[in-house]
Amino acid sequence: MTGGDPSLSYLLARLGVIEARVRVTVATRRAEDPSAEDPFRGLYLSDEQVDRLLAGAAPPPPPDQETARFLAAIEAEADAGEAAGADLRLRRLARSFGLEPLDVELLLVAMAPDLDSRFERLYGYLHDDVTRRRASIGLALELAGLPPAAGRARQRLTPSGPLVAAGLITVDEPDRPFLTRSLQVPDRVTGHLLGDDHDDSDLLHLLAEARSDAAPDSSGLARALRAGARLCYLRERPGSSGRSLAAAALAAAGRPIVAIDLGRLGTAEDPGVVARTAMRDARLRGAGLVAGPVEALSERGYAAVRAFADPAAPWSGADPELAAPVLLIGRRSWEPAWSHDVPVLVDVEPPTSGDRAALWRATLNGQGDGVDAGEVTQHFRLTPEQVGRAARAARLQAVAAGSQLGLDHLRAGARAQNAAGLENLAKRIVPKVGWPDLVLPAGTMAGLQELAARARHRDLVIDEWGMRPGGGRGRGITGLFAGDSGTGKTMSAEVIAGELGLDLYAINLATVVDKYVGETEKNLERIFSEADGINGVLLFDEADAIFGKRSEVRDAHDRYANIEVAYLLQRMESFDGLAILSTNLRANLDDAFARRLDAVIDFPVPDTTFRRMIWERCLGKDMPLAPDIDLDFAASRFELSGGNIRSIAVTAAYFAAETGREVTMLDLMRATQREYRKLGRMCVESEFGPWYSLVFS
Repeated sequence: MTGGDPSLSYLLARLGVIEARVRVTVATRRAEDPSAEDPFRGLYLSDEQVDRLLAGAAPPPPPDQETARFLAAIEAEADAGEAAGADLRLRRLARSFGLEPLDVELLLVAMAPDLDSRFERLYGYLHDDVTRRRASIGLALELAGLPPAAGRARQRLTPSGPLVAAGLITVDEPDRPFLTRSLQVPDRVTGHLLGDDHDDSDLLHLLAEARSDAAPDSSGLARALRAGARLCYLRERPGSSGRSLAAAALAAAGRPIVAIDLGRLGTAEDPGVVARTAMRDARLRGAGLVAGPVEALSERGYAAVRAFADPAAPWSGADPELAAPVLLIGRRSWEPAWSHDVPVLVDVEPPTSGDRAALWRATLNGQGDGVDAGEVTQHFRLTPEQVGRAARAARLQAVAAGSQLGLDHLRAGARAQNAAGLENLAKRIVPKVGWPDLVLPAGTMAGLQELAARARHRDLVIDEWGMRPGGGRGRGITGLFAGDSGTGKTMSAEVIAGELGLDLYAINLATVVDKYVGETEKNLERIFSEADGINGVLLFDEADAIFGKRSEVRDAHDRYANIEVAYLLQRMESFDGLAILSTNLRANLDDAFARRLDAVIDFPVPDTTFRRMIWERCLGKDMPLAPDIDLDFAASRFELSGGNIRSIAVTAAYFAAETGREVTMLDLMRATQREYRKLGRMCVESEFGPWYSLVFS
């Protein structure tokens, strides 16, 4: 092992020992086989061969003294090399996986054809079958100088043995008798021993990014890892990253990381196989295995989680410093049934707004068109990994638009990190309106701006100033918009979402309310669970349908209806997002909601002045209007909400478009008559004035 790579030199020297044993075994075969020179040997059995088989198996050849001395010299030189600081991968692998000398011998026998193609044909000769180019269990035992009935040696190649259980050797052809089953070493193991540290190809689609530069304090977890903790469970909160904390702790403990995103696991993939492959890769690197979220596995049953939480443990003799710890990540509480071991439990705190701002600035590295990324994205609860992806998405948006990186690009990149699960339960609305589009009284506008300010500064007030301690309450903000239909409640929710750079998710009650007992709660839980993982605004339109008052229990229907309301009260208490409830019937809401509401904003029916402004906004600047349009008349005569006025303006536009002319006052009056009919209101001459006869002629 002089010169070059000492690890590779040691591996090839050990392979030379296997070659010497093969030579001895070939010579023994030739001496015992009467038909050694037969060109059809291996294709049939002669009478002499049958007689030899019936005579019983010959004892294994005596140990070759020269080979033993050769092996001893190799190991002595390896000892000296390691003492001088050389990293011999074969030896490190043996210590990491707790392999005995016999295991190393069997591993080398199985790996030999992958390192030297001569062994393919030599093994075919020794098998008396040219198609058997890999070592069988029987041949491997023979080359190790052991009889086929050696029970302890055979056990090393069973599923519970260290080589097979750890994925260092696969035993193929399980239908064959035990001794004739073929042995194969995975390419990842062979590549590692040859000095190749590329990621395992079977894990490429599951590998996840892990950033340690913005993790919370990881000193406690690092101490546990240095003390030999084998299993840890990191419970995340919205906006926190267990993967980032794990990466920082492993780095502090002097270990690399193998991070697996279980959310990418295919339905046809076996979690047990994936866990064994990932753990093998972690042990080969001397790394820690980080896997999550466990919720992706828990739906498959406890056994799927146990495949990661209880992987094949290191066998006796394994170096505890090289045994790979497992750090699982999830949002739910730890289930004791997931593992026989007791894990180290860690609650992962989300970064503060200041931490996130610093991370954004560091990630963008001065890019941005005079925009403070930390300021405009402070209310986005993103993990460090999501910030990195959001920044890349923002840069691509800017390149596609041919402009400098700006506010809209940053917010679009942040929104792009939202999961799509909530869109199956709600309608996603990308805000297109702003504060100038609202026509509301000063008090209502002030309430809306205060609600938006709460969302912007909640990290400072709730987390840093500690203004919501204890009680199990979440960090969420809940507002109630109360007013008649068409008074601007939904539009105001859209404006707030746009002000914060968030998407608006309007909950479809048809997907929530269910006639079967307990189903409504399940549907709502799915909505809140999905909403906890996104940056968006929830809008419960017509909220009194599901947030109604509890009543006196007279029958089972009343009892279960009250249970639904009680559940909603509890779930709203722990919600961490921004939810807006809109209702036409404020008096119908349960009184217990009042304490849980952060803001109650009333939307009155607009008076004449505001109706005049709404008419102007709805008709817009691009629509061709006839000189006879009299908006003062329309505003003073018809007591309508903004939604009704909008509907009238659209209907009038279609009347004019049909004949290719300007919108006239008669079009507006005819459209108003259609709107009155929809509302079930009577059309009287005192309201329509001089247009009455023309509309109804």
